[in-house]
Amino acid sequence: MLPALAVGALASADVGTDFEGTPYEFLEQPAFLATVFALGVVLYVAERSGPNRAAFGIAAVAGAVLGALLFAGSLEAGGHAAAPGLVAGAVCALLGLAATATYLERTRRRLDEQAAPLLRVYADLASLVIAALAVLFPPLSFVVLALFVWLLIGARREGDRRYEGLRILR
Repeated sequence: MLPALAVGALASADVGTDFEGTPYEFLEQPAFLATVFALGVVLYVAERSGPNRAAFGIAAVAGAVLGALLFAGSLEAGGHAAAPGLVAGAVCALLGLAATATYLERTRRRLDEQAAPLLRVYADLASLVIAALAVLFPPLSFVVLALFVWLLIGARREGDRRYEGLRILR
């Protein structure tokens, strides 16, 4: 939820993007941003209570919806058709979620119990910074998408190697 809040806040200050005058103007309104913040707090509390598939599912759906709306709103604000942004935004959000969830889980396994909770804080701060930089420097978005693909490919390759080693033990 933090990247959506960052983009909405920047748009409300007319920094980098501005949804005013488009059907997506609500994305920068305080009521919408407060709702997204509240959803983020609820998901954070649910996540802190332990592994929670329902919270992850809600976060995935909410992230896909917000990604679709923000991408479409950005296209509309730039004078382009918004419809492709609805699909592309959802795909990009889900790609980011899959890549970071996989990466964070692999990293969390290697950390001790005291350091593991801080990993989520670092990831949240990174998502805020990346979202703000992507608004200010749009080509950075392509670099981040490539990084997400690279993380997913790396996770798959690591998983294949692990099982390949187990076959030898038969």
